[in-house]
Amino acid sequence: MPTRMNPWTRREMLLGAAASLASASSAAAAPDSKPAGKPTLCLFSKHLPHLGYKDLARTLRELGFPGVDLTTRPQGHVLPERAAEDLPKAFEALQSEGIKLAMITTGLTSLSDPAARPTLYTAARLKIPYWKLGYYRYRDLSKLDDTLREVKREVEALAAASQHAGIRGGFHNHSGTYVGAAIWDHWWILRDTDPRSIGFYFDPCHATIEGGDGGWQIGFQRLAGRIHMVAIKDFYWEKQGGEWKVRMCPLGEGMVNFPKFFQLLAASGFAGPISLHVEYEIEGPTEAARREKELAAIQKDYAYMKQQVEKAF
Repeated sequence: MPTRMNPWTRREMLLGAAASLASASSAAAAPDSKPAGKPTLCLFSKHLPHLGYKDLARTLRELGFPGVDLTTRPQGHVLPERAAEDLPKAFEALQSEGIKLAMITTGLTSLSDPAARPTLYTAARLKIPYWKLGYYRYRDLSKLDDTLREVKREVEALAAASQHAGIRGGFHNHSGTYVGAAIWDHWWILRDTDPRSIGFYFDPCHATIEGGDGGWQIGFQRLAGRIHMVAIKDFYWEKQGGEWKVRMCPLGEGMVNFPKFFQLLAASGFAGPISLHVEYEIEGPTEAARREKELAAIQKDYAYMKQQVEKAF
């Protein structure tokens, strides 16, 4: 479990109280909180970890991506302890190539993290609109309610800081024993927060893993009013050693119903970042050959994602 958070600043406490009061009218506030325009298509920068900021920006431009989902976490493109110094450098390099820094993916799970405020306030100053939270795990399922209460406290503190800074957070529905894999838990945790401070980073792949055919659609409709960002990847179930396991795969070759998903997403009025993840194994005889194959895989998946988005939006 994450460590207990440090005391809030007085301003953050006031905003936290305001966020709770605003929850009574969150259904009305949610549509007003949606950005105008069409989604920004992004690449998750995790897949190009070897590139510096300038090379990353140039590669994204050559691949045709308008935006990027930049890792701002341990072992990411921006290290959390250097967010205040390095995030502006990354922003400038990306901007020079016409790439929008549409969101950052962090490992933040607590306001007590020394990197929390520098990351959020630096990103907000650069007008980066969205940030993704880190992950919480169910360590002991027999203590599920205790875990949810603790995570709710941590997330509400981060939401208050996010609102004060002027940036919107997103809680990712990762499959497995992660808090939020069950989308109703996701909703319960955020039900008392203002949608303008924090919402959801919806992943139809992980939602399908946990929810099958109807479950992911029900979950989507439950969260639709406050989905800020979207992650795109694909999978299928594969039997390995007598056990069924998830196998990630190229887009359109797995079990995610992308035509249906993008139809629902467009109908919801979504206009945030859509981040492409290439999570399946890519091998090559050398590291250089593997990277070439990875770039080809990114191009292929991006073409599929772009086609689906253009059909729906």
